[in-house]
Amino acid sequence: MSAVETRQSGRTSGRRATEFALAVARFLVIAITTYLGLLAVTFFIGRVIPIDPALAVLGDRALPSVVERTRREMGLDLPLIQQFYLYIKNALSGDFGNSVLTTNPVMTDLRRAFPATIELATLGTLIGSVIGVPLGVLAAVRRGSLTDQFVRVIGLLGYSIPIFWLGLLALVLFYAKLQWVAYPGRIDIVYEYSFTPVTGFYLLDSAMQGQWDVFRDVARHIILPASLLGYFSLAYISRMTRSFMLNELTQEYIVAARAKGLSETRIIWGHALRNAAVPLVTVIALSYAGLLEGSVLTETVFSWPGIGLYITNSLQNADMNAVLGGTILIGSVFIGINLLSDLLYRVLDPRTKAA
Repeated sequence: MSAVETRQSGRTSGRRATEFALAVARFLVIAITTYLGLLAVTFFIGRVIPIDPALAVLGDRALPSVVERTRREMGLDLPLIQQFYLYIKNALSGDFGNSVLTTNPVMTDLRRAFPATIELATLGTLIGSVIGVPLGVLAAVRRGSLTDQFVRVIGLLGYSIPIFWLGLLALVLFYAKLQWVAYPGRIDIVYEYSFTPVTGFYLLDSAMQGQWDVFRDVARHIILPASLLGYFSLAYISRMTRSFMLNELTQEYIVAARAKGLSETRIIWGHALRNAAVPLVTVIALSYAGLLEGSVLTETVFSWPGIGLYITNSLQNADMNAVLGGTILIGSVFIGINLLSDLLYRVLDPRTKAA
């Protein structure tokens, strides 16, 4: 390699390193700014709600002197800016205070409840993706046919039907009438005290420990709420898959592939879907984040002991520490998945590298 080529290679490497450093810096700035915005929103919501945190801890019959002392201990007598600084400091260290409802540290309750929500949302996303992507592809390939109309109606119903109404209807049919699934909850009381979870994911823990009777019981409890979440995820994923595939099927490389005599199956699944998979990764990631933060009604209907049910019970008992802690956790996960999906899109799509 000549000296000129060596210098050009060095400049290219230096430019790529600079671009990568700038991309990382932008990513960090966006993440930090968004998270601080989330903390600011939750802080001011906690201050404008007409609930005195001291009274929520002590009760309405507490003596005024005790209430005043508790307010000082909680820092509620400090200037608002100083309260906000302490709030950020505590939140960054994972200290959201104690729950009025359970008397435990909020972070302890969140560690217990969050795996249940992750397990439910993950299974729901898998169901939605495994069924939704093929349906979207089929609808795009047979555009305007009865199959296409059927898939679009399925998606429209998924957007339109309230999930709590569909959940109650599913319980009446599959649990009360047909008895195909177990009653609401996460695990039968027979196994609740004999089964020791390790990771908090009951399906994984029971399989790793070889307790297949527990695995079957947990599966019978989770299948119905996960299927409902999967249906709503399917509605979004199938619609977006159809849109991406319709765009890809009109591209010139599809015409060239057909001119070369490639089979329609290879063209659709090997070429069109491969290119559509780049934005589809972002869609599935955002759908997953949506199930994590939007499963409140599902968990309430099915008595699923996750973050959604925890926040609902906390709201009903004016437990604002728990509500704000759960909101921050869900918001943080949503921000993280959103930024990660954007990063994956940039990695997988060569056009964004050239931009």
